[in-house]
Amino acid sequence: MDNTKGLETATLGGGCFWCLEAVYENVRGVHKVVSGYAGGHRPNPTYEQVCTGATGHAEVVQLSFDSATISYQELLDIFFDIHDPTTLNRQGADMGTQYRSAIFYHSEQQRSIAETTIEKLNATQYRKTPIVTQVQPLEVFYPAEAYHQQYFRKNPAQPYCRAVVAPKVSKLRAHFPAVLNTQAAG
Repeated sequence: MDNTKGLETATLGGGCFWCLEAVYENVRGVHKVVSGYAGGHRPNPTYEQVCTGATGHAEVVQLSFDSATISYQELLDIFFDIHDPTTLNRQGADMGTQYRSAIFYHSEQQRSIAETTIEKLNATQYRKTPIVTQVQPLEVFYPAEAYHQQYFRKNPAQPYCRAVVAPKVSKLRAHFPAVLNTQAAG
């Protein structure tokens, strides 16, 4: 919890952090989105090190959000909709443990909500194959380098952004219109 502003924190990994960041920047109640790394064993990893897969870290986003405006459950509903939680260590053409689907919980309540959500989605055969999203406590979060922050907003014409990130933002807008931040850029 970010006690300075009364905000809660969520940390999620679902493939390239540029995608998740661009999506959650458009969600009302999300005050800050920081791309970074979590779940590995190397302190202060660089992007190049994480890309090798040898650090054990996943690309993640850390969200500061107002739970009176957007619930943790709603954040997870978006998370499970905009990426494929059934592919192990892969999202589309992005392959490696750094692209794994993971929820790094900050409290027992978040753990419980995440596990219950996965159980319910698996019971409904949401994706026809079981969800492989890891649910584990957040031990440490390392912010990514400055050039990764707000990447889509700064580079919308970049080919990866046009081909991969933009469709995820469009999917958010189509599937979750009620949670859109009308003041969000992009």
